[in-house]
Amino acid sequence: MKSPTTQSGATLVVALIFLVLMSLFAISAFNSSTGNLRIIGNTQARQEGLSAAQLAVEKTISSSTFYTNPDGVAASPVLVDMDGNGTTDYSATLSPRPQCTRAKPILAGDLPAAPKTPTAVDVYAPCRPSPKQGGTFIERDTPIAGIDPESCANSEWNVRAQVNDRQTQTKVAVNQGVAVVVFGNEVSSYCK
Repeated sequence: MKSPTTQSGATLVVALIFLVLMSLFAISAFNSSTGNLRIIGNTQARQEGLSAAQLAVEKTISSSTFYTNPDGVAASPVLVDMDGNGTTDYSATLSPRPQCTRAKPILAGDLPAAPKTPTAVDVYAPCRPSPKQGGTFIERDTPIAGIDPESCANSEWNVRAQVNDRQTQTKVAVNQGVAVVVFGNEVSSYCK
């Protein structure tokens, strides 16, 4: 029989090796989980930035101001409160300003015919909507002086909103094409 004083300590060496391996597994799991959290955080910030830019585009094209005063619209950023707590989370800018890419006259034959008994919601006059009527046509009492005031033109616009968030380093942009019907004699004013 061997005496207890002559043991070589193999158990201690094996235990230390297992301790080192378990520590390496723990460090690897920690690094992996923090990396995944960063990926999720970046994805969330990007999606919120895209939503803020899309909201800015929607707010812009829901008003006629973007094609009557594109420089004024581009000068003021759209502030977005994403979580509803009353503070601005993202600021979207229209850069470049909304631009008219082309305009094409609408021929009289392409317009819908006037109904025999028109109602308040019928829009059959080329660019003459009923007073205070929303929809596709411009709400104006009188057109700009020039050519035939009853003529119409389809104008196509590009609206681009971008979000640059310094806190999350998110940089996203959204482009939206919009078609707007304008008076034919206003095309030269809006589409330069």
